[in-house]
Amino acid sequence: MDDVTTDLLIIGAGPTGLYSAYYAGFRGMSVAVVDSLPELGGQITAMYPEKAILDVAGFPSIKGRDLVEGLVEQAATAHPTYLLDRTATTLEHGDDSVLVTLDDGTRVTAGAVLITSGIGKFSPRPLPAGDGWVGRGMEFFVPSFAPYAGKDVVIVGGGDSAFDWAQHLEPVAASVMLVHRRDAFRAHERTVAAVRDSSVEIVTNAQVTELRGDPHLEEVEISVDGQEPRVVKAQALVAALGFIADLGAIQQWGLVTSKRHVVVDSAMRTNLPRVFAAGDITDYPGKVRLIAVGFGEAATAVNNAAVTIDPSAHVFPGHSSEA
Repeated sequence: MDDVTTDLLIIGAGPTGLYSAYYAGFRGMSVAVVDSLPELGGQITAMYPEKAILDVAGFPSIKGRDLVEGLVEQAATAHPTYLLDRTATTLEHGDDSVLVTLDDGTRVTAGAVLITSGIGKFSPRPLPAGDGWVGRGMEFFVPSFAPYAGKDVVIVGGGDSAFDWAQHLEPVAASVMLVHRRDAFRAHERTVAAVRDSSVEIVTNAQVTELRGDPHLEEVEISVDGQEPRVVKAQALVAALGFIADLGAIQQWGLVTSKRHVVVDSAMRTNLPRVFAAGDITDYPGKVRLIAVGFGEAATAVNNAAVTIDPSAHVFPGHSSEA
């Protein structure tokens, strides 16, 4: 890959990164986008493309894949250079630019950098009883509901992903059971209520202790506190136990962080010159981690980066309807 020179380098191709690319183009900047995943859309594409997203302005409900498709189309107006399946490793400051090197050796020189990498690289938390079962009936993500049609499905977890998948698989699968080690849940109350009112069986204070079948999953053993182990029929198990996040090499750049998040000011500036951040990766007093918030932060970051790149520019460019 040839080296790249651009006005703005965006690290992270999720919703916030894609909207940032569009907005940089709106401001007349050239833009490059790097992401460690091989396709656009970040966590939405990798984890829940079929999930209904309810908190994006103007869309009472929109599937993850449809949101990403619209964002990609919008970003295309900026003619971005995409550097996918690559990771930013080092950052060096020049007098009026930043040099970022990727893990394949590509060198990107930019007037400013905008980090929109969400939780960074993520890997699923393992299910202790699930060792060796991935691809034989156990999965960590549900990118498509069709493979679960007519199957007995066990979902392990008590967070948003577990309940979202339980809600969406209930009309598709033959049966759905949700197993959680506590009797309290981290998922959104409305989703929990909807699952309770459905045919999904919720088993709490319980853990999956064994998976059985040869070569594919046929049964799951569940141990409930104070009771004899229970064996249920299952051809599919989804281990929705959350993720281990890793900001990777970014953590070595000297950024001020707070609990794996990058601290920014009201202009989305980090403590490093010419380096901004937006979306779930950021932290400041009162921070709310929603896609809708990330879009606003993206516009704020890009507009302030524009002035950093070109001091004669204005932070506020005017409304897009006036363009």
